[in-house]
Amino acid sequence: MTEALRPSEKQLRFMDWEFGAFFHFGIRSFFPGHRDWDNKPMPAGAFDPDQLDCGQWIRTVKEAGAAYAILVCKHHDGFANWPTRYSRYSVASAPWKDGRGDVVREFVNACRAYGLKVGLYYSPAQWGGEASFGDAKSYDDYFIGQITELLTGYGKIDYLWFDGCGSEKHEFDKPRIIKAIRSLQPDILIFNMWDPDTRWIGNEDGYAPMNNPSARTDLDFSVLTTEKEALDRTRFLPAECDCMLRDTWFDCADNEDSIKPAEELMGMYEMSVGRGANFLLNIGPNRHGLLNEKDRQRVLEFGALLKKRYGAPLAAFGDMSRESETQWTLSLRPGEAKPLVNRAVIREDVSAGERVRAFRVYAQLPGYSGESICVYQGQTMGHKAICLFPAIRTGKITVEIIQADGKAKLRDIRAYFAE
Repeated sequence: MTEALRPSEKQLRFMDWEFGAFFHFGIRSFFPGHRDWDNKPMPAGAFDPDQLDCGQWIRTVKEAGAAYAILVCKHHDGFANWPTRYSRYSVASAPWKDGRGDVVREFVNACRAYGLKVGLYYSPAQWGGEASFGDAKSYDDYFIGQITELLTGYGKIDYLWFDGCGSEKHEFDKPRIIKAIRSLQPDILIFNMWDPDTRWIGNEDGYAPMNNPSARTDLDFSVLTTEKEALDRTRFLPAECDCMLRDTWFDCADNEDSIKPAEELMGMYEMSVGRGANFLLNIGPNRHGLLNEKDRQRVLEFGALLKKRYGAPLAAFGDMSRESETQWTLSLRPGEAKPLVNRAVIREDVSAGERVRAFRVYAQLPGYSGESICVYQGQTMGHKAICLFPAIRTGKITVEIIQADGKAKLRDIRAYFAE
């Protein structure tokens, strides 16, 4: 039997974060209608978020249940949300706070004030790119210079999010870049590129496939190509599902009708976190530096629905017993009336690696205590599997592992009923 790939401690922590918030904010927030790679001019003088309040952003997503947040520090346009020494195209050239402002500083401070893990997004590619710098090495120097500023000027950063879009043809000096990052912040998580700790799910719709193993030999890395990036070896890489609250990443005043309803967001959560991945929801603050009120309310509605649906299990870990090497049973309210159940949440103990490849969920029939019926069949389980099925009145839920790489172990089983 091949030894299962084990996640690192920081990967285990990442999977427990589960739900994060993404904030696309920058020069594009002041130019509605502009799109990625359209090369339309966006002068730094337009950047003036007169009511910037990162605390409002973070309070909102914290209340909704997010455990981490990611800020776009530099998007493909090249505008830096901090006063970088490596470009004049930054907040230092904007009228906001007379050129002395720093969005990254305010974001990081807000995350720490409200107890969220700190993530920073940086697009390696930008308009003009290498051509603007003369050669590949000069562009890499610029890249490393800016990343060094971000990783030395703001304390501990938990997560560095690289976007592969636009990097398809540029040959970065990957060993040099990764060495710089790892030496500056050894415990940092890197998203999806070059020396990754996590991976992109391969779409921007917020959904993971039912079969979602973390052992990977290659990666999806850009919406601009179907080619995959081969890894140097098979790696354990937990997935993340990024998606938009609206149909744009940055705020756009004329697409309010595209704000997703809370039930749709819940479906995305159940098919991301519920399939072993993390759920990363983007909200684009407006040109004033605030979350639009309808966006804010929708995120809170989702958070309230999440708490209502999964905040109070019918029974939890203390009621689970192991029947055999492949079966675990959750007893529900022994000696009391059997409750209605329409979902089970199962967590595999992945500290020694993911082992489950297929499983079934059974519910004991309400009138025949010795018989059970299969209500769900799944593939990989991983960090968390949310198993939805028609409502049944039952006193026991049994999970059976029908295929595994070696001996699997469950962390817990929880049962719920949601209307």
